[in-house]
Amino acid sequence: MSIPVIDFWINGKPVAGNSGRQAAVFNPASGAVVRMAPLADAGEVGRAVAAAQAALPAWRATTPLRRGRIMTRFRELMEAHRDELARLASEEHGKTLADAAGSVQRGIEVIEFACGVPHLLKGEHAEDVGRGVDCQSMLQPVGVCAGITPFNFPAMVPLWMFPVAIACGNTFVLKPSEKVPSTSLRMARLFSEAGLPDGVLNVVPGDREAVDALLSHPDVRAISFVGSTAVAQYIYRTAAHHGKRVQALGGAKNHAVVMPDADLEFTADAIIGAAYGSAGERCMAISTVVAVGEAGDRLLPLLKERASRLVVGPGDRPEVDMGPVISAAHRDKIVGYIDSGAAQGASLVLDGRGIEVPGHENGFYVGPTLFDHVTPDMTIYREEIFGPVLIVLRAADFDQALELVNANPYGNGTAVFTRSGHFARRFQHEIEVGMVGINVPIPVPMAFFSFGGWKASLFGDLHMHGMEGVSFYTRSKVVTSRWPAPAERSAAGLAMPTLG
Repeated sequence: MSIPVIDFWINGKPVAGNSGRQAAVFNPASGAVVRMAPLADAGEVGRAVAAAQAALPAWRATTPLRRGRIMTRFRELMEAHRDELARLASEEHGKTLADAAGSVQRGIEVIEFACGVPHLLKGEHAEDVGRGVDCQSMLQPVGVCAGITPFNFPAMVPLWMFPVAIACGNTFVLKPSEKVPSTSLRMARLFSEAGLPDGVLNVVPGDREAVDALLSHPDVRAISFVGSTAVAQYIYRTAAHHGKRVQALGGAKNHAVVMPDADLEFTADAIIGAAYGSAGERCMAISTVVAVGEAGDRLLPLLKERASRLVVGPGDRPEVDMGPVISAAHRDKIVGYIDSGAAQGASLVLDGRGIEVPGHENGFYVGPTLFDHVTPDMTIYREEIFGPVLIVLRAADFDQALELVNANPYGNGTAVFTRSGHFARRFQHEIEVGMVGINVPIPVPMAFFSFGGWKASLFGDLHMHGMEGVSFYTRSKVVTSRWPAPAERSAAGLAMPTLG
């Protein structure tokens, strides 16, 4: 049986790849190759950018109201096909169907936000800033924009980018991860069915060659990226060198500070979901617990008991809590981190190495893993593992916990579990992290707020979606106008004009 080969989506239609390079797309649950993805070369990226550039004038001239109507039809189609998209994401990533469906829904919420584009693009107006002089600002599209998205959220992360960019009047080239290309391609078809003109959205799976082509292409004006910190730094540096605006979201080491007064049953349930959901392959996963004072000894048995009960297996089985990780190579990397933690003296409370799923022996599985008594010098603390490994550090008091979190080079998301308004308020004001949860383990903002971290978790000035997303995908123009009466005359002056 032959393995199907997917196409690019360029200028409103499927286009076969001709570079001769392909990547295998696996079902991580079985380890089987389910399709082949073409890897775009510079020429194919150039054709996608050319289609976007050709579509730009007409789409930019389309009124925000009409753009909003197309966006509304796209939202309706996404709702109708949500289960199909969840199945695609689950098949190529491995996450459970429930988790995949939830991530699709969070992406749809960004489309809902983008449907309000006529309101989002309103500028400001000030009358009589000087005698007979008015001033107004307007928001205009940037041009051709590009998005480079990771494997872990095949629907949600692309939807953080292209609906907002397109609603603002830009055209878009999306380079999804070659590991999970099908969801993005299906969404592009649905957007076309909604009435999006040809060329406004183009999808070209690829590897570094495609990325570099986008970063250096003179017609690409803005780059959005989500991925590891090392790659985010490269994206930011290279794209900025080529004169583009950039938002590059990097890695994370998200902490949950647990105070002794916290409801530990509730806290344990919340942390288990945040640590092991999506097999820990989330940039917002809680991978690190900082247990304050006596909280640690009481919390650990609760975490161990709950993690031990998690069912690991294929994501399409309803009884499964946690699916596989994305690839055999990534599985082996995670196992290497577990080896490192044990060798460096952390207490291995629950070991996920060597797990086998009957009937899926070739799948890419790592079981829930739990370490206690981790110290900041250990590799499993210093590096992002991006897998189902939860580590626990101990702190004597709140101030020590706060200092530990703030000393970490990452600053994506964090949470505190407490019944104390005093400590909660101190935490939200003093923590140096972009997204904060108070008794909320994964504080991913709603679409009308913006998503992004601090420090090594973000390169660039603006976060994604919300009004910061609108700011990123638009340029501000200020117009100062005077309409003098025919009889009015003014002598030319060389001094700096003042309007007051």
